[in-house]
Amino acid sequence: MLSIAHGPTGALIASKIPNPFISIPLILASHFLEDRVPHWDVGQGLTSRRKSKKAAFLQELFFDFPLSILLVYLFFQAGRPFDWRPWLGWFFGLLPDFLEFPYLFLEYRSPFIKKFAAFHTWMHRSTPNRFWGLLPQFLVLLVILLVR
Repeated sequence: MLSIAHGPTGALIASKIPNPFISIPLILASHFLEDRVPHWDVGQGLTSRRKSKKAAFLQELFFDFPLSILLVYLFFQAGRPFDWRPWLGWFFGLLPDFLEFPYLFLEYRSPFIKKFAAFHTWMHRSTPNRFWGLLPQFLVLLVILLVR
């Protein structure tokens, strides 16, 4: 899924479950569970080289990533005293994608990164149809907005 789903999901879990020893494993699990739902995202096809790495990186850097930060701010911080938990949740919600960066863009292939990337790819389900691929992400954001 896009960062706009993973980041706010992590923020929600961290804000509802303040103990990081419980929330962080749940946040990481949620990332992979969300990736298991068929969806469209910026990285679709990167591991099979079907999409330009530069185009995917630019879309992530200038659109998806900042929008995930904005959503976490609007959902969890706007008009409230600063709380570090949603931001910790945002970070851990995106950590699996951050860990794949060296594999995809720097062609760094340590044994851990190779195994991790293989697992992440195995968990990932995508669809090329943007409407049906963005719909589950919109629904995730709607649920987050309702239960935050």
